[in-house]
Amino acid sequence: MANIKRVPPQIGWYLAGFADGEGSFNVVFRPRDDYRLPWKVSLCFNISQRDRVILALFKRHLQCGTMRQREDGVWYYEVNKLKPILDNVIPFFKRFNFLSAKKKRDFAKFCQIAQLMEQGAHLHKEGIEKILEIRREMNDGGRRRYDEGEILARFRESPETIRRAPHKGEEMVRSP
Repeated sequence: MANIKRVPPQIGWYLAGFADGEGSFNVVFRPRDDYRLPWKVSLCFNISQRDRVILALFKRHLQCGTMRQREDGVWYYEVNKLKPILDNVIPFFKRFNFLSAKKKRDFAKFCQIAQLMEQGAHLHKEGIEKILEIRREMNDGGRRRYDEGEILARFRESPETIRRAPHKGEEMVRSP
């Protein structure tokens, strides 16, 4: 867990401003055949840039996430695990908040979804429907790999999957 209080204000505000313009908060759905549910849901904060120095500052001060370089030379920093998002990313941006209304809105929705996922909502169909409803208003509805109809259709295709989905407190067990 990062100690957000130790982040120097001039660095924190710089990074928040940078993320206000270049960062992205996303909800990612990945189809899974080896889980009880047809989708794995995860949250992701990411930012890309040609200059890795700024992204290294994010990694250093958020104390989580990964950096990698794409083939085109662009560096990519991302945090896509729920615990570091809850413990590091969200507290950082609550302390060093955004100026733009759009980023404030997207971050608020991201926080709502993180809270739902912390409660296990992503482990059952009704929770996923709520996550989709919130996601609809994020990133101006941007281009998505899987739209709501496709996500919900995979639940309709597999009633056994829905019946056996774990509830809060139960562990997600992979099928044999």
